[in-house]
Amino acid sequence: MKLWLVRHARPLVDAGVCYGALEVQADSQATREAARALAHVLPPGLRARVSPRSRCRQLADALHVLRPDLRFEPDARLAEMDFGEWEGRAWDAIGQDALDRWTADFLNHRSGGAESVDLFMARVEAALQEAWRAGEDALWVTHAGVARAVRLLVQGLPRPVAASGWPTSGLACGAAICIDCAPYRAPVAVTFGRQGGRSQP
Repeated sequence: MKLWLVRHARPLVDAGVCYGALEVQADSQATREAARALAHVLPPGLRARVSPRSRCRQLADALHVLRPDLRFEPDARLAEMDFGEWEGRAWDAIGQDALDRWTADFLNHRSGGAESVDLFMARVEAALQEAWRAGEDALWVTHAGVARAVRLLVQGLPRPVAASGWPTSGLACGAAICIDCAPYRAPVAVTFGRQGGRSQP
């Protein structure tokens, strides 16, 4: 089973702002460019799922226009991590004390009072296991954090108890990666449309 992970195009949000569950639109031109690039490389017959966040649905809709065979179903498990009251605030304004409390208990602390890394990874893992059981190649239009979580899961690595265990390399906006999940192996990168934007957990 191969899993294609696609990240939404560049979001229209100021640099340095925390956004996970926050609803922000993606740049429309960047979305169209990413869709055109993806339409030429994505194979037919993929089980397509999309995060409910609007920036992901924009790309899924644009892809469907070019590739009507890709029929996307929304899946809340593919949403980015929810940072609660931190959403929409500059990371610098959140405060070092709050960030230190998170890093002191990286796996279980509910960032911004909302979701912990453990809860986040649990829902991503549930979606991954369902895709695995289906035994068909799949496509997820999702977020950088979900892509990082999948990388840890398919490599059989334990959930990170420290921030240093979280992958530092992310999926660029508008880019894709194809992961061979049968058997679990390291990701095989297929990237295009690097449009920048801050990668987040």
